[in-house]
Amino acid sequence: MLLSGKIAIVTGASRGIGWAIARLYAENGAKVIVNGSNSETIKAAAKEIAKQTGGICLPLAGDISKKETAEELLRFSLSEFGRADILVNNAGTITRTSTLDMTIDDWDRVLDVNLKSSLYTCRTFIPVMLENRSGAIINISSGAGKKPHPNAAVSYDVSKAGIIALTRHLALEYGGAGIRTNAICPGPVSSEMSDQWSDEYRKKVISTIPLGHMGTPEDVAGAALFLASDLAGFVLGESINVNGGTLMD
Repeated sequence: MLLSGKIAIVTGASRGIGWAIARLYAENGAKVIVNGSNSETIKAAAKEIAKQTGGICLPLAGDISKKETAEELLRFSLSEFGRADILVNNAGTITRTSTLDMTIDDWDRVLDVNLKSSLYTCRTFIPVMLENRSGAIINISSGAGKKPHPNAAVSYDVSKAGIIALTRHLALEYGGAGIRTNAICPGPVSSEMSDQWSDEYRKKVISTIPLGHMGTPEDVAGAALFLASDLAGFVLGESINVNGGTLMD
């Protein structure tokens, strides 16, 4: 029970990596609030997590690219539990057009969901963490934030690189106040996004993974559990690869 007594907020938790993180947190004693854009989907996700773990998992629907949603998440956490200890920024979207074919609306949407939302939630939750002199923020970036991804639009790469830069800056700015900010950079993970791949492309990707297989959302959740727990008490400003060895830095 590495997170016993902790209050955790996980965005983009309707499925995939976010759902796996929320479930593992609840399994380890945290009371969890999950956010997703679709009300029915996020309610079902929270209900299933609570059922599987026997823990507390509450849903709050809303568009996380709007700062009002971040503010509502904080109000909800304070009203239900009186505090907020862990923030996981996992919400994300992707486009796969070339730079010349990408529309500015596509650019804005990816940056809004992937990067701006993380800024909104961090700016909203950090003051509460400052009052408590403790907190853990985990931002989900991507290997594409470190190395250009041939199967993603430039907006995705830029948004994920921005998350890494945001993570480092917040770590430097607020680490001395007891707030640990770190990032996770997943590599090839079985998810809704990778389900869009062709069989040929999937085989090509797997051939580049030294471990020889795709990762799972649970692999990423394990890293998120570590970073949220006291086991990572001296880890700050890191962008940890969870990619089977496809990028080692």
